[in-house]
Amino acid sequence: RIAATSRISSSSSSSRSLQPQRSCSTCCSAAADVDAPTVAADAAAAAAVQPKQQKQKQQKQGKQQQQKGSGKASEEAVTPKSEDFSRWYLDVVAKAELADYGPVRGTMVIRPYGYAIWESIQAWLDARFKETGHQNAYFPQLIPYSFITKEAEHVEGFAPELALVTQGGGKQLEEPLVVRPTSETIINHMFAQWVQSYRDLPLLLNQWANVHRWEMRTRPFVRTLEFLWQEGHTAHASPEEAEAEALAMVQLYAQFAVTQAAMPVVVGRKSKLESFAGANVTYTIEAMMGDKKALQAGTSHDLGTNFAVAFNTQFVDEQQQLRHVHQTSWGVSTRMIGGIIMTHGDDKGLRLPPNVAPYQVRGASAEEEGLGSDEESGLRGLA
Repeated sequence: RIAATSRISSSSSSSRSLQPQRSCSTCCSAAADVDAPTVAADAAAAAAVQPKQQKQKQQKQGKQQQQKGSGKASEEAVTPKSEDFSRWYLDVVAKAELADYGPVRGTMVIRPYGYAIWESIQAWLDARFKETGHQNAYFPQLIPYSFITKEAEHVEGFAPELALVTQGGGKQLEEPLVVRPTSETIINHMFAQWVQSYRDLPLLLNQWANVHRWEMRTRPFVRTLEFLWQEGHTAHASPEEAEAEALAMVQLYAQFAVTQAAMPVVVGRKSKLESFAGANVTYTIEAMMGDKKALQAGTSHDLGTNFAVAFNTQFVDEQQQLRHVHQTSWGVSTRMIGGIIMTHGDDKGLRLPPNVAPYQVRGASAEEEGLGSDEESGLRGLA
């Protein structure tokens, strides 16, 4: 306090107004009783301590700079999988620039690198679909709410996840419209108009689209309010044909997972409780992730005649009998990207199997590339 008061007094033109303080007079009277030799000894001790204090200060500053540097490195690093698997996954998605969060809660923006992986998945699957006689089509994203309610199990299963449009063009709509959660209903509405005879069967369609499901707990690629997928829809004359189609497609998904995504999966059948809403049977491929949890990576459903009865999708068979079609639906979504990340990523970040990696690297000798001796020497210099 004495030092602070003396600095104020010497540096300010108005310092005289500070001098009559009681605390200052008390200190001064106490200082008058100190002998001169004692003051000199204290000054010498302070001079001896000063270099030591400066050294300690420098060491402290160096440690702070070191901590600051390591803090920056830790901010840039990926959280170890063993420490926090969920945090690790989010770090990889962000730092590899695969996706970002959208402005609406639960949505994501797929960035170019992440979309390139999806394009690799699309290319392989689309080629296989066409090889097996399926054609691509596209159906509207907005579905009348009355379509959803036609199949009892379907509406019960999807009701909590529906997004509804109630206004359009500044006016209240006569009937709410559902933003597509899946397309069984609207596709059956069209199948009922297209299928008349057994000659129209089988009808094998696929569409690449986006869907909306109002999820409460979301994670990029794995579970989001909106996601991309393919959904196949087929109509058949017999239950045996429909069952064979459902099994063939789940096996196709398993083939992709193993040969392209290098992701081991188990092909199985869902329990009735876990089956798709409106399906007789749901087949699935399940993959084990790094956190020891199973990920449903693709599903295929034998719908029987459930939707055909609801939408009156019928055909005249070879015996001139009117019958309902037997149907399937099956799909793989951008969740597959999440599965690939969690299967192959490590503590350093993203790792991708070569068949789905957007960028390919190949090593080759100068002789294979047909380079001359001068160019080869230049390559050695770069190495």
